[in-house]
Amino acid sequence: MELFEQAGRGGADAPLAERLRPRTLDEMVGQEHLLGPGKVLRRLIEADRLSSVIFWGPPGTGKTTLGQVIANTTRSRLVFFSAVLQGVKEVREIVARAKEEKAFHGRKTLLFVDEIHRFNKAQQDAFLPYVEQGDIILIGATTENPSFEINSALLSRSRVFVLQPLAAPQLRILLQRALNDPRGLGERPLRVSEEALDWLAEQSHGDARVALNTLEVAAAAASGDELGPEAMREAMQKKALLYDKGAEEHYNVISAFIKSLRGSDPDAALYWLARMLEAGEDALFIVRRLVIFAAEDVGNADPRGLQMAMAAQQAVHFVGLPEGRIVLAQAVTYLATAPKSNASYRGIEEALAEVRRSGALPIPLHLRNAPTGLMKELGYGKEYRYAHDYEGGVAPQQHLPEALGERRFYRPTTRGYEKMIGERLRFWQSLRQGGNAEDEGEKPE
Repeated sequence: MELFEQAGRGGADAPLAERLRPRTLDEMVGQEHLLGPGKVLRRLIEADRLSSVIFWGPPGTGKTTLGQVIANTTRSRLVFFSAVLQGVKEVREIVARAKEEKAFHGRKTLLFVDEIHRFNKAQQDAFLPYVEQGDIILIGATTENPSFEINSALLSRSRVFVLQPLAAPQLRILLQRALNDPRGLGERPLRVSEEALDWLAEQSHGDARVALNTLEVAAAAASGDELGPEAMREAMQKKALLYDKGAEEHYNVISAFIKSLRGSDPDAALYWLARMLEAGEDALFIVRRLVIFAAEDVGNADPRGLQMAMAAQQAVHFVGLPEGRIVLAQAVTYLATAPKSNASYRGIEEALAEVRRSGALPIPLHLRNAPTGLMKELGYGKEYRYAHDYEGGVAPQQHLPEALGERRFYRPTTRGYEKMIGERLRFWQSLRQGGNAEDEGEKPE
């Protein structure tokens, strides 16, 4: 059987993670929602009925391994294809060989495309005719959201399977296997403490490759036959958090951050803030989102929220990081614990919708500017009532176009300062309905 024709096999000098790749479905660890007994992907593989698929998941979750296992189980020819190193020319060569294999040997070809999201949409189109004609079965692997990165035509011809990060107990199984398996470290008398294995399983954040490679480095650097947590920490150094500032995880984290603020949960908001800072996010990007949040979600329930966000912008720009994290933390905890109102946001959205629906309605004559005599003769500004001449500084007159009547766009909540605003608006409305002070022969004091 030909496995990974273009990538070669993992030999004795290959990294530990490569040497220990599972060869059968039963050796796979994790992804029980896809590969457990009776689950859909397992049934398709065992029945050799698999069509083109996209495996989407974080690094180290078994996407490439699963491609190899499928080839082993279905006794198909697997060709490994790198979107980083190869192009459309190689696709045609692979398809030509695939047609020969099918015609002369009755053997299917699985084309495993690693990092398929790195192909642009035009390059992805190159697979379409061969997928449709059944010349190849495409297995795409990606760490990015296929909805954003995969051509819709190719996506509609493939089934997407989502792979999950491995849980710490699952990584613990893999680490123990590495210590016992002759393909791994089994031939070397090495004792690793339970505490060290637990620490490594937790700190690998669901990535099997990180866990196994860290174990291999720790074993290679060990001066004796025992490994403790300190050896693991030294071997791992610092793992970069999963956070691509240009891709899905970036938007997932900022979404969780904003929703935690909106949910008035300062602890969760601080956690997501820390995730962004630790991953190297631009502090000014975070502050821009705080400014938007302050206006959209806090609004007039606490007008100081916007002041706090703008002060944070100036302070972060002035002091930079790492001290800017303290400023951000203050702004985040203030906004998270502030009373919330999206009445201003809803108000402008409703007003915009009305303008788009009804167009440029005539401006009432009494509100129009009258800089010339002709305009005055036409009634511009006539009967305008000067607000300061009336009780409470509120004149009984209509300010909206006549067609909109008493339409309301801003409806303050009863939360925070906005409760006072609502009471004030109701008082002013009562004054407007009380009549014209001038018509009654008196003016307010």
